[in-house]
Amino acid sequence: MAGVSLQCGDCGTLLKSVEEAQEHAELTSHSNFSESTEPVLNLVCSTCSKPCRSKTESDLHTKRTGHTGFVDKTAEAAKPISLEVPKGDSEGGTSDQNEEMVVPEVDKTLLEELESMGFSTARATRALHFSGNASLEAAVTWIESHENTPDIDEMPLVPAVSKTKATKPSLTPEETNAILKELREKARKKKEEEEKRTEREREKERIRVGKELLEAKRIEEDNERKRLLALRKAEKEEERRAREKIRQKLEEDKAERRRKLGLPAEDPSTVKPSTTVVEEKKSFLPIRPATKTEQMRECLRSLKQNHKEDDARVKRAFQTLLTYVGNVARNPDEEKFRKIRLSNAAFQDRVGALKGGIEFLEICGFEKIDGGEILFLPRDKVEIPVLNSAGSELDSAIKNPFFGVL
Repeated sequence: MAGVSLQCGDCGTLLKSVEEAQEHAELTSHSNFSESTEPVLNLVCSTCSKPCRSKTESDLHTKRTGHTGFVDKTAEAAKPISLEVPKGDSEGGTSDQNEEMVVPEVDKTLLEELESMGFSTARATRALHFSGNASLEAAVTWIESHENTPDIDEMPLVPAVSKTKATKPSLTPEETNAILKELREKARKKKEEEEKRTEREREKERIRVGKELLEAKRIEEDNERKRLLALRKAEKEEERRAREKIRQKLEEDKAERRRKLGLPAEDPSTVKPSTTVVEEKKSFLPIRPATKTEQMRECLRSLKQNHKEDDARVKRAFQTLLTYVGNVARNPDEEKFRKIRLSNAAFQDRVGALKGGIEFLEICGFEKIDGGEILFLPRDKVEIPVLNSAGSELDSAIKNPFFGVL
Protein backbone atom coordinates (compact mmCIF):
# COMPACT_ATOMS: atom_id res chain seq x y z
CA MET A 1 0.00 0.00 0.00
CA ALA A 2 1.30 3.46 -0.95
CA GLY A 3 2.19 5.89 1.80
CA VAL A 4 -0.44 8.51 2.58
CA SER A 5 1.45 10.42 5.29
CA LEU A 6 4.86 11.06 6.78
CA GLN A 7 5.56 9.83 10.32
CA CYS A 8 8.15 11.42 12.64
CA GLY A 9 10.34 8.64 13.99
CA ASP A 10 11.25 10.68 17.06
CA CYS A 11 7.77 11.49 18.42
CA GLY A 12 5.36 9.48 16.19
CA THR A 13 3.45 12.52 14.81
CA LEU A 14 1.69 11.94 11.46
CA LEU A 15 2.17 14.71 8.87
CA LYS A 16 0.26 15.32 5.64
CA SER A 17 3.13 16.51 3.47
CA VAL A 18 6.83 17.18 3.19
CA GLU A 19 6.19 20.88 3.94
CA GLU A 20 4.54 19.97 7.23
CA ALA A 21 7.46 17.65 8.02
CA GLN A 22 9.85 20.55 7.38
CA GLU A 23 7.90 22.86 9.71
CA HIS A 24 7.71 20.11 12.34
CA ALA A 25 11.47 19.62 12.14
CA GLU A 26 12.14 23.36 12.55
CA LEU A 27 9.95 23.50 15.66
CA THR A 28 11.13 20.28 17.35
CA SER A 29 14.61 19.56 15.82
CA HIS A 30 13.36 16.08 14.87
CA SER A 31 14.83 14.74 11.64
CA ASN A 32 13.83 11.07 11.34
CA PHE A 33 10.84 10.88 8.94
CA SER A 34 9.45 7.98 6.93
CA GLU A 35 6.39 7.28 4.77
CA SER A 36 3.39 5.76 6.55
CA THR A 37 0.24 3.98 5.31
CA GLU A 38 -1.72 5.46 8.24
CA PRO A 39 -3.59 8.58 7.10
CA VAL A 40 -3.83 11.82 9.07
CA LEU A 41 -7.30 12.01 10.61
CA ASN A 42 -9.84 14.36 9.02
CA LEU A 43 -12.47 14.95 11.72
CA VAL A 44 -14.84 17.73 10.56
CA CYS A 45 -16.85 19.59 13.20
CA SER A 46 -20.60 19.23 12.48
CA THR A 47 -21.30 22.69 13.88
CA CYS A 48 -18.61 24.93 12.37
CA SER A 49 -17.01 22.60 9.77
CA LYS A 50 -13.53 23.03 11.33
CA PRO A 51 -11.24 20.14 10.30
CA CYS A 52 -9.25 18.42 13.04
CA ARG A 53 -6.34 16.19 12.15
CA SER A 54 -6.19 14.19 15.39
CA LYS A 55 -8.30 13.11 18.34
CA THR A 56 -6.28 15.49 20.55
CA GLU A 57 -7.04 18.42 18.25
CA SER A 58 -10.78 17.59 18.22
CA ASP A 59 -10.76 17.40 22.04
CA LEU A 60 -9.14 20.83 22.21
CA HIS A 61 -11.71 22.21 19.74
CA THR A 62 -14.53 20.81 21.91
CA LYS A 63 -12.98 22.37 24.99
CA ARG A 64 -12.68 25.78 23.31
CA THR A 65 -16.07 25.94 21.54
CA GLY A 66 -18.27 23.32 23.21
CA HIS A 67 -18.88 21.60 19.84
CA THR A 68 -19.02 17.85 20.30
CA GLY A 69 -20.15 16.44 16.95
CA PHE A 70 -17.52 15.41 14.38
CA VAL A 71 -17.78 13.64 11.01
CA ASP A 72 -14.87 11.30 10.18
CA LYS A 73 -13.84 12.03 6.58
CA THR A 74 -10.44 10.43 6.86
CA ALA A 75 -11.23 7.80 4.23
CA GLU A 76 -12.26 10.48 1.74
CA ALA A 77 -9.09 12.52 2.23
CA ALA A 78 -6.63 9.62 2.51
CA LYS A 79 -4.74 9.15 -0.74
CA PRO A 80 -1.14 8.37 -1.69
CA ILE A 81 1.24 11.32 -1.45
CA SER A 82 1.55 12.60 -5.01
CA LEU A 83 5.09 13.15 -6.19
CA GLU A 84 3.99 14.72 -9.52
CA VAL A 85 3.44 18.44 -9.91
CA PRO A 86 -0.02 19.01 -11.48
CA LYS A 87 -0.18 21.49 -14.31
CA GLY A 88 -1.57 24.89 -13.51
CA ASP A 89 -1.64 24.14 -9.74
CA SER A 90 0.02 26.60 -7.40
CA GLU A 91 -0.23 27.87 -3.83
CA GLY A 92 -3.61 29.49 -3.40
CA GLY A 93 -4.52 28.74 -7.11
CA THR A 94 -6.84 26.30 -8.99
CA SER A 95 -6.85 24.51 -12.36
CA ASP A 96 -10.49 25.22 -13.10
CA GLN A 97 -11.09 28.92 -13.58
CA ASN A 98 -14.88 28.40 -13.74
CA GLU A 99 -14.96 26.74 -10.30
CA GLU A 100 -16.34 28.83 -7.42
CA MET A 101 -13.55 30.16 -5.16
CA VAL A 102 -14.15 30.94 -1.49
CA VAL A 103 -12.09 31.99 1.55
CA PRO A 104 -10.93 28.87 3.45
CA GLU A 105 -12.15 28.17 6.96
CA VAL A 106 -9.50 28.71 9.65
CA ASP A 107 -9.37 28.50 13.45
CA LYS A 108 -11.05 31.73 14.61
CA THR A 109 -9.29 31.68 18.00
CA LEU A 110 -5.87 31.40 16.37
CA LEU A 111 -6.89 34.06 13.81
CA GLU A 112 -7.78 36.49 16.60
CA GLU A 113 -4.48 35.82 18.37
CA LEU A 114 -2.51 36.49 15.16
CA GLU A 115 -4.46 39.71 14.57
CA SER A 116 -3.74 40.83 18.14
CA MET A 117 -0.04 40.32 17.37
CA GLY A 118 -0.30 42.90 14.55
CA PHE A 119 -0.71 40.64 11.48
CA SER A 120 -3.35 41.58 8.91
CA THR A 121 -6.45 39.39 8.55
CA ALA A 122 -5.41 38.26 5.04
CA ARG A 123 -1.86 37.37 6.12
CA ALA A 124 -3.08 35.59 9.27
CA THR A 125 -5.74 33.64 7.29
CA ARG A 126 -3.21 32.65 4.63
CA ALA A 127 -0.71 31.50 7.29
CA LEU A 128 -3.29 29.43 9.18
CA HIS A 129 -4.65 27.87 5.99
CA PHE A 130 -1.28 26.83 4.55
CA SER A 131 0.07 25.67 7.95
CA GLY A 132 -2.93 23.37 8.33
CA ASN A 133 -4.39 25.24 11.34
CA ALA A 134 -1.88 23.26 13.38
CA SER A 135 -0.85 25.86 15.96
CA LEU A 136 -0.02 29.51 16.54
CA GLU A 137 3.71 28.73 16.37
CA ALA A 138 3.35 26.94 13.01
CA ALA A 139 1.46 29.92 11.55
CA VAL A 140 4.08 32.43 12.75
CA THR A 141 6.84 30.21 11.32
CA TRP A 142 5.04 30.09 7.96
CA ILE A 143 4.75 33.91 7.92
CA GLU A 144 8.45 34.32 8.67
CA SER A 145 9.43 31.94 5.86
CA HIS A 146 7.04 33.52 3.30
CA GLU A 147 7.20 37.22 4.27
CA ASN A 148 8.80 38.10 0.91
CA THR A 149 6.02 36.43 -1.11
CA PRO A 150 4.24 39.13 -3.22
CA ASP A 151 0.68 37.93 -2.47
CA ILE A 152 1.18 37.26 1.25
CA ASP A 153 -1.29 40.01 2.17
CA GLU A 154 -3.96 38.82 -0.27
CA MET A 155 -6.86 36.76 1.06
CA PRO A 156 -6.38 33.12 -0.03
CA LEU A 157 -9.10 31.48 -2.12
CA VAL A 158 -9.82 27.77 -2.54
CA PRO A 159 -12.45 25.83 -4.53
CA ALA A 160 -15.81 25.70 -2.76
CA VAL A 161 -15.87 21.88 -2.87
CA SER A 162 -12.49 21.67 -1.14
CA LYS A 163 -12.25 24.85 0.94
CA THR A 164 -10.99 22.87 3.97
CA LYS A 165 -8.02 21.65 1.94
CA ALA A 166 -4.80 23.52 1.37
CA THR A 167 -3.56 23.04 -2.18
CA LYS A 168 0.15 22.63 -2.16
CA PRO A 169 2.46 21.62 -4.95
CA SER A 170 3.65 18.03 -4.96
CA LEU A 171 7.35 17.25 -4.93
CA THR A 172 9.43 14.77 -6.86
CA PRO A 173 11.27 12.00 -4.92
CA GLU A 174 14.54 13.84 -5.47
CA GLU A 175 13.09 17.05 -4.00
CA THR A 176 11.60 15.11 -1.12
CA ASN A 177 14.95 13.48 -0.34
CA ALA A 178 16.69 16.86 -0.60
CA ILE A 179 14.22 18.41 1.85
CA LEU A 180 14.58 15.49 4.26
CA LYS A 181 18.34 15.82 3.99
CA GLU A 182 18.07 19.55 4.71
CA LEU A 183 15.88 18.81 7.74
CA ARG A 184 18.43 16.34 9.08
CA GLU A 185 21.25 18.86 8.51
CA LYS A 186 19.34 21.57 10.40
CA ALA A 187 18.66 19.18 13.26
CA ARG A 188 22.33 18.17 13.33
CA LYS A 189 23.49 21.80 13.43
CA LYS A 190 21.00 22.65 16.15
CA LYS A 191 22.19 19.65 18.17
CA GLU A 192 25.83 20.75 17.73
CA GLU A 193 24.97 24.26 18.89
CA GLU A 194 23.19 22.85 21.93
CA GLU A 195 26.19 20.67 22.73
CA LYS A 196 28.53 23.68 22.42
CA ARG A 197 26.28 25.74 24.69
CA THR A 198 26.21 22.89 27.23
CA GLU A 199 29.99 22.60 27.07
CA ARG A 200 30.37 26.35 27.69
CA GLU A 201 28.09 26.07 30.72
CA ARG A 202 30.13 23.15 31.99
CA GLU A 203 33.36 25.10 31.50
CA LYS A 204 31.91 28.04 33.45
CA GLU A 205 30.91 25.65 36.23
CA ARG A 206 34.41 24.11 36.28
CA ILE A 207 35.96 27.59 36.52
CA ARG A 208 33.60 28.54 39.36
CA VAL A 209 34.35 25.34 41.29
CA GLY A 210 38.08 25.87 40.72
CA LYS A 211 37.88 29.39 42.13
CA GLU A 212 35.99 28.13 45.18
CA LEU A 213 38.62 25.43 45.77
CA LEU A 214 41.44 27.99 45.49
CA GLU A 215 39.66 30.30 47.93
CA ALA A 216 39.13 27.44 50.39
CA LYS A 217 42.80 26.50 50.10
CA ARG A 218 43.84 30.13 50.68
CA ILE A 219 41.68 30.35 53.81
CA GLU A 220 43.10 27.07 55.10
CA GLU A 221 46.68 28.27 54.53
CA ASP A 222 45.87 31.59 56.22
CA ASN A 223 44.48 29.77 59.26
CA GLU A 224 47.58 27.56 59.38
CA ARG A 225 49.83 30.64 59.33
CA LYS A 226 47.86 32.17 62.17
CA ARG A 227 48.17 28.93 64.14
CA LEU A 228 51.95 28.83 63.63
CA LEU A 229 52.25 32.49 64.65
CA ALA A 230 50.30 31.79 67.84
CA LEU A 231 52.52 28.79 68.54
CA ARG A 232 55.70 30.84 68.04
CA LYS A 233 54.30 33.55 70.30
CA ALA A 234 53.61 30.99 73.02
CA GLU A 235 57.12 29.56 72.63
CA LYS A 236 58.67 33.04 72.91
CA GLU A 237 56.64 33.67 76.05
CA GLU A 238 57.94 30.39 77.48
CA GLU A 239 61.49 31.45 76.65
CA ARG A 240 60.94 34.83 78.31
CA ARG A 241 59.67 33.19 81.48
CA ALA A 242 62.63 30.81 81.46
CA ARG A 243 65.13 33.68 81.10
CA GLU A 244 63.41 35.61 83.88
CA LYS A 245 63.50 32.62 86.21
CA ILE A 246 67.19 32.02 85.47
CA ARG A 247 67.95 35.70 86.09
CA GLN A 248 66.12 35.60 89.38
CA LYS A 249 67.99 32.46 90.37
CA LEU A 250 71.35 34.09 89.56
CA GLU A 251 70.46 37.14 91.66
CA GLU A 252 69.40 34.94 94.55
CA ASP A 253 72.62 32.87 94.30
CA LYS A 254 74.66 36.08 94.23
CA ALA A 255 72.92 37.37 97.35
CA GLU A 256 73.43 34.01 99.10
CA ARG A 257 77.16 34.01 98.27
CA ARG A 258 77.54 37.55 99.70
CA ARG A 259 75.77 36.40 102.86
CA LYS A 260 78.06 33.36 103.28
CA LEU A 261 81.18 35.48 102.71
CA GLY A 262 79.98 37.90 105.36
CA LEU A 263 79.67 40.74 102.92
CA PRO A 264 76.95 43.32 103.46
CA ALA A 265 73.94 43.23 101.23
CA GLU A 266 74.05 45.47 98.19
CA ASP A 267 72.73 48.97 98.71
CA PRO A 268 69.30 49.08 97.10
CA SER A 269 69.98 52.62 95.87
CA THR A 270 72.88 51.38 93.77
CA VAL A 271 71.12 48.36 92.44
CA LYS A 272 69.29 48.39 89.11
CA PRO A 273 65.51 48.46 89.24
CA SER A 274 65.31 44.84 88.15
CA THR A 275 67.64 43.86 91.02
CA THR A 276 65.36 45.62 93.49
CA VAL A 277 62.49 43.49 92.32
CA VAL A 278 64.58 40.37 92.80
CA GLU A 279 65.55 41.47 96.31
CA GLU A 280 61.93 42.01 97.18
CA LYS A 281 61.03 38.54 95.89
CA LYS A 282 63.94 37.01 97.76
CA SER A 283 62.33 37.68 101.10
CA PHE A 284 59.20 35.77 100.00
CA LEU A 285 60.52 32.90 97.78
CA PRO A 286 62.86 30.06 98.79
CA ILE A 287 65.84 29.10 96.69
CA ARG A 288 64.03 26.00 95.31
CA PRO A 289 60.62 26.35 93.70
CA ALA A 290 57.85 26.66 96.24
CA THR A 291 55.56 23.98 94.71
CA LYS A 292 56.28 20.46 93.56
CA THR A 293 55.24 21.39 90.02
CA GLU A 294 57.92 24.11 89.90
CA GLN A 295 60.44 21.71 91.43
CA MET A 296 59.66 19.14 88.73
CA ARG A 297 59.97 21.74 85.95
CA GLU A 298 63.32 22.99 87.32
CA CYS A 299 64.58 19.42 87.68
CA LEU A 300 63.71 18.61 84.05
CA ARG A 301 65.38 21.83 82.84
CA SER A 302 68.52 20.95 84.76
CA LEU A 303 68.51 17.43 83.31
CA LYS A 304 68.28 18.84 79.78
CA GLN A 305 70.99 21.44 80.46
CA ASN A 306 73.33 18.84 81.97
CA HIS A 307 73.01 16.60 78.89
CA LYS A 308 72.29 19.11 76.12
CA GLU A 309 74.90 17.48 73.88
CA ASP A 310 72.72 14.33 73.61
CA ASP A 311 69.19 15.52 72.89
CA ALA A 312 67.93 12.07 71.82
CA ARG A 313 68.99 10.51 75.13
CA VAL A 314 67.31 13.31 77.10
CA LYS A 315 64.08 12.83 75.18
CA ARG A 316 64.22 9.07 75.82
CA ALA A 317 64.70 9.74 79.55
CA PHE A 318 61.66 12.05 79.57
CA GLN A 319 59.55 9.39 77.82
CA THR A 320 60.72 6.69 80.30
CA LEU A 321 59.87 8.90 83.30
CA LEU A 322 56.46 9.58 81.71
CA THR A 323 55.88 5.82 81.47
CA TYR A 324 56.78 5.27 85.17
CA VAL A 325 54.55 8.12 86.33
CA GLY A 326 51.67 7.06 84.05
CA ASN A 327 51.74 3.45 85.23
CA VAL A 328 51.47 4.50 88.87
CA ALA A 329 48.72 7.05 88.15
CA ARG A 330 46.64 4.45 86.28
CA ASN A 331 47.36 1.54 88.69
CA PRO A 332 48.11 2.98 92.14
CA ASP A 333 47.36 -0.34 93.87
CA GLU A 334 49.88 -2.33 91.79
CA GLU A 335 53.12 -2.57 93.80
CA LYS A 336 55.18 -3.57 90.76
CA PHE A 337 54.61 -0.12 89.29
CA ARG A 338 55.60 1.61 92.52
CA LYS A 339 58.91 -0.24 92.87
CA ILE A 340 62.06 0.42 90.78
CA ARG A 341 65.38 -1.43 91.22
CA LEU A 342 68.20 1.07 90.77
CA SER A 343 70.62 -1.60 89.63
CA ASN A 344 68.40 -2.48 86.67
CA ALA A 345 70.50 -2.01 83.51
CA ALA A 346 67.63 -0.59 81.44
CA PHE A 347 66.73 1.91 84.18
CA GLN A 348 70.34 2.99 84.56
CA ASP A 349 70.80 3.42 80.80
CA ARG A 350 67.63 5.44 80.35
CA VAL A 351 67.25 7.40 83.62
CA GLY A 352 69.63 6.51 86.43
CA ALA A 353 72.81 7.53 84.60
CA LEU A 354 71.42 11.01 83.84
CA LYS A 355 71.79 13.66 86.52
CA GLY A 356 68.33 14.70 87.61
CA GLY A 357 66.38 11.56 86.63
CA ILE A 358 66.25 9.97 90.12
CA GLU A 359 65.67 13.39 91.72
CA PHE A 360 62.54 13.83 89.56
CA LEU A 361 61.12 10.51 90.81
CA GLU A 362 61.88 11.53 94.41
CA ILE A 363 59.91 14.76 93.90
CA CYS A 364 57.00 12.57 92.70
CA GLY A 365 57.11 10.70 96.07
CA PHE A 366 59.53 7.81 95.48
CA GLU A 367 61.86 6.97 98.38
CA LYS A 368 65.13 4.98 98.50
CA ILE A 369 64.95 1.78 100.61
CA ASP A 370 67.09 -1.33 101.17
CA GLY A 371 70.26 0.69 101.48
CA GLY A 372 69.49 2.83 98.48
CA GLU A 373 69.08 -0.08 96.09
CA ILE A 374 65.35 0.38 95.41
CA LEU A 375 63.10 3.35 94.73
CA PHE A 376 59.71 2.72 96.32
CA LEU A 377 56.51 4.77 96.45
CA PRO A 378 54.33 3.76 99.43
CA ARG A 379 50.63 3.38 98.66
CA ASP A 380 49.63 5.90 101.30
CA LYS A 381 51.94 8.51 99.74
CA VAL A 382 50.57 8.21 96.22
CA GLU A 383 49.22 11.65 95.27
CA ILE A 384 47.35 11.50 91.97
CA PRO A 385 47.37 15.33 91.46
CA VAL A 386 51.16 15.35 91.88
CA LEU A 387 51.53 12.49 89.38
CA ASN A 388 49.21 14.27 86.92
CA SER A 389 51.33 17.45 87.25
CA ALA A 390 54.45 15.37 86.64
CA GLY A 391 52.88 13.90 83.48
CA SER A 392 51.98 17.39 82.21
CA GLU A 393 55.51 18.73 82.81
CA LEU A 394 57.06 15.72 81.06
CA ASP A 395 54.67 16.07 78.09
CA SER A 396 55.58 19.77 77.78
CA ALA A 397 59.30 18.98 77.99
CA ILE A 398 58.95 16.38 75.22
CA LYS A 399 56.83 18.46 72.81
CA ASN A 400 58.28 21.98 73.38
CA PRO A 401 61.46 22.30 71.28
CA PHE A 402 62.57 25.34 73.34
CA PHE A 403 62.13 23.68 76.71
CA GLY A 404 65.27 24.20 78.84
CA VAL A 405 67.13 26.01 76.08
CA LEU A 406 68.08 28.93 78.38
